[in-house]
Amino acid sequence: MFKSLKKTLNKKRQLTSLSFALVAILTQPAFASASSSNSTATIAAAPQAMQRNVIEQNQSSLPVFGQNLFSGGFAKASFKGFNPNYQIAVGDQLLLQMWGAYEAASELTVDPQGNIFLPQVGPVHLAGVTNAELNKVVNLAVKRVYQSNVQAYVTLAATQPVKLFVTGFVKKPGLYGGLSSDSILSYLEKAGGIQPQSGSYLDIQLLRNNRKLASFNLYQFIRQGKIKQLQLHDGDMLMVASRQASVSISGLVQNPAQFEFIGKNLTLAQALKLSGKLPLGSHVRINRSATEKIEIEYIALATSNLKNIQLNSGDEVEIVADRAPGNILVKIEGEHAGQAEYVLPYGAKLVDALRKLPLTQQSSLKDLRIYRKSVAARQKEMLLTSLQRLEAVTLSARSSTSGEAQLRAQDAKSILQFIDRAKLVEPLGQVILSGNPSKSDLTLQQGDRLVIPDNSNLVQVHGEVMFPNALEYQTNKPIQKYVADAGGYSQKADQSKLLILHRNGRITQIKESSWYQSEQKIVMKPGDEILVMPQVDVKNLQLAKDITEIVYRIAISTAAVVGL
Repeated sequence: MFKSLKKTLNKKRQLTSLSFALVAILTQPAFASASSSNSTATIAAAPQAMQRNVIEQNQSSLPVFGQNLFSGGFAKASFKGFNPNYQIAVGDQLLLQMWGAYEAASELTVDPQGNIFLPQVGPVHLAGVTNAELNKVVNLAVKRVYQSNVQAYVTLAATQPVKLFVTGFVKKPGLYGGLSSDSILSYLEKAGGIQPQSGSYLDIQLLRNNRKLASFNLYQFIRQGKIKQLQLHDGDMLMVASRQASVSISGLVQNPAQFEFIGKNLTLAQALKLSGKLPLGSHVRINRSATEKIEIEYIALATSNLKNIQLNSGDEVEIVADRAPGNILVKIEGEHAGQAEYVLPYGAKLVDALRKLPLTQQSSLKDLRIYRKSVAARQKEMLLTSLQRLEAVTLSARSSTSGEAQLRAQDAKSILQFIDRAKLVEPLGQVILSGNPSKSDLTLQQGDRLVIPDNSNLVQVHGEVMFPNALEYQTNKPIQKYVADAGGYSQKADQSKLLILHRNGRITQIKESSWYQSEQKIVMKPGDEILVMPQVDVKNLQLAKDITEIVYRIAISTAAVVGL
């Protein structure tokens, strides 16, 4: 039973591992750092092959700009918009309406001689007439019979069906059918689209009778919405050339991708225009790998002429933010009469923030609490590491008998459910001050949250008690009396240990073996919290120890109890 549970849970839970590419990067020699804003560093040729492989892996991990263009949106519908330059051809279908002294409505097809037949008028030659001139030509023919009292209106209903050869660097070269008015995008999509790593998005040619009729640059369509609308003929050939030179651009840009360009070089200004630099980007790092040695350039964007910086095929460009911090934003919550946020200079101390902060009579500055994002992230990381280790031990435990296996399977189910709940916990990231906050030299960080409690006369009792509640503080009242006033311990409570959470973030642990001494030494203060921990009912002693450690870690970092 336990083996089947283990097998099932192993499928759901897979411990993550570092990728080989990351290991390769981490094992490289450190790059020489540039001391100036515009500098070039040359890397020694010792591990050239491995360095070049890493660069190629980084470049290939970026998408090719435009590779998602052919995802099913062009081949599903034909183009039915008005193209004034379209020339009427044999097989086109026209809708005719005539009104006045003579009325008629009919659908006409251009015959093999290029004519349509108008009732009471006769044949009218339209082959080669542009869409823009269609109504003018038809009305001139009508007026030869009806001078003024009959008018006509003609519109193109359906164009001539054609078949095109689509070849070159597409996924499925072949002969594809459509309409003569369809866009080349429709035919390219029917052929599976352009091969991203080998086909060109900049050099697509339309050939007719082995002569180039037009060329297309799909970057213009992607970025500007512009594409030529040409009238296609039966037997035309659409050919996608091989991929041109390319550079990869990543980092603080709108479109991190591999960009193709025509010619020997692309300027950095053109590259940033293609990728869309974000405002935070201040510097650019260029990895040049086209030569025998890999060269790295680090350039300040604000002080460089980007039009004079040439990029070569294979270069890697990364836009980064490299700005000296100017100031930080600190949030203030709780009992005070000041602003909710303060902007302080970078490197400001806690005492600097408190000088700006007007307090009230109810402010309890000595119990000031500071919450920091980086501390919370580290607490979360440590918690997840412990949970992963616990999960691995739980799933790998073995049993010697079938009865033991059944008990262990029940334990495993409860433990894995506990792990799932514990993974959802978000630590607070509290920073514990060593002394008087008003004299603290603690350096504040961006995003720090300062909470100033009010002067409370309550003691909160929660965790594994019958009725978690906030009780009125009484001088010299024993801890166990507070627990009793909250209904006493629950059945799941671990009565041998209690945690006292003080308002300033400090924690006191009381064990059953020292109850009397603890009651004498520990003085409850207004605003303290009594946290009753749960029992860990697991047969395996090591697992019980690991779970208890995690339960206490969660309680300390979140002031909450997550039981088994």
